[in-house]
Amino acid sequence: MIYIKLIGHDFKYEVFELLRSLYKTNDIQFVDKVINEDLYIESIIQQEFNPAVFTKIFKDSCLITENKISNLSNTFTHIDNIKKKSKIAVKKSILKAIVDFEGQISPWGILTGIRPTKIVHSLMDRQLTDKEIYDVLDDIYMISNKKSNLLLDVCKQERKYLTKDRNEKYSIYTSIPFCPTRCVYCSFPSNSIDKFRNYTDKYVENLIYEIEKTSEILAGKKIDTIYLGGGTPTSLSVKQLDKIICTLKKYFGKNKEEFTVEAGRPDTITNEMLKMLKNNNIDRISINPQTMCDETLSIIGRKHTGAEIIRAFNNAREYGFDNINMDLIVGLPGEGVKQVEKTMSEVSKLMPDNLTIHTLAIKRASKLRGYLDRYPLADGKTIEKMIEITQKWTYEMNMKPYYMYRQKQMLGNFENVGYCKPEKECIYNIMIMEERQSIIALGAGGVSKIVNHNNNRIERVPNVKDVYEYLKRTDEMVERKRKALTNILI
Repeated sequence: MIYIKLIGHDFKYEVFELLRSLYKTNDIQFVDKVINEDLYIESIIQQEFNPAVFTKIFKDSCLITENKISNLSNTFTHIDNIKKKSKIAVKKSILKAIVDFEGQISPWGILTGIRPTKIVHSLMDRQLTDKEIYDVLDDIYMISNKKSNLLLDVCKQERKYLTKDRNEKYSIYTSIPFCPTRCVYCSFPSNSIDKFRNYTDKYVENLIYEIEKTSEILAGKKIDTIYLGGGTPTSLSVKQLDKIICTLKKYFGKNKEEFTVEAGRPDTITNEMLKMLKNNNIDRISINPQTMCDETLSIIGRKHTGAEIIRAFNNAREYGFDNINMDLIVGLPGEGVKQVEKTMSEVSKLMPDNLTIHTLAIKRASKLRGYLDRYPLADGKTIEKMIEITQKWTYEMNMKPYYMYRQKQMLGNFENVGYCKPEKECIYNIMIMEERQSIIALGAGGVSKIVNHNNNRIERVPNVKDVYEYLKRTDEMVERKRKALTNILI
């Protein structure tokens, strides 16, 4: 158990998330008295004169180490808000004390948020040089050189898409919350297609209604990208998916720049499906193996093999798709360095245009939380080796990182990175991560993120996740968006 006492501040959330990421545990308890057992930490802000931050770490009542950050008002000069400065100082002081005590550091330093690129973009907006940005990432956030290099590389790739003109446009996300089976790691709104087969026609009908009504709210607005995800959209019938795509193109597709469909599972990618997608001029599709190891595919709940992935990918190429993404996950149950090498070797033979490398995250809503005693998971050092292997292969495939994000409960406290060949960036992925453009979500489980550029605030407008509730309350989902958008669009 880790006990922590806060003195002079109440930054419980920030401290909890930092300690959880460092110690990989939720056994953290905030107390209001001294604890003379286990690991006990005191985090103190002294407000007299110029504020200062202190951290003291005790082990079984013995003081092990302490740290102090003085003259808080004159530190972190790129940050104006004193409260934000104080939060950063508290986290940095705790981390420096832990490093002194434990002798190791997280590669992401004090950062626990999911979008570290936002920090770099804000520094770029202020015209800081690369060296000045590196200094901020090192001195203030304690980020490793490797991760700082990754951040700079990603942000430079993203930068050309974060224009004022693009920020004023809208993107459309459409949720198809059905899959052939549910993977054990999945936390998305996804349901077995077999269970809902009798409701899919009704779902398509209601979704088309939501598309039509939302288009009225967005009348005259420019649409940038359309993304059809889930779930697995191709788990619907060809006829059903064709109706949805044609409706999206009718109402939002006039001047769009990119239309992505997650084909996802190779067992849903028939020649008839590929022909329909190509006839609809879909720009980009995803074929997501997660791994090329058949034993792992079985463990995680996928009813297909690596050979079927290869077959589906090659068929998509034959139908003329020249922008294909593949998703992979490092750290899957039972996998080690050997399995990741095999997967990357097989994927490199296919030469996809995009490759998204995820680090496994143990989410509360996933089945995997209940399977941890049955399947071993890799430790942090092994995860780091796996990530290095994926980086080596992407470099050899002439790919560069172009977007990234992090998730809570990720193995080893690492990250997810999207790589691509030159000019094959997924614009939607950049827009959804950097949150400078409004994303309007349709369908069960979709969450709209509406950016108000007047006050730089983002409003989340969720659709209900439950399919049955969505079918009963589709009008309400439309009205939620109408209400949220009215003040911004008028």
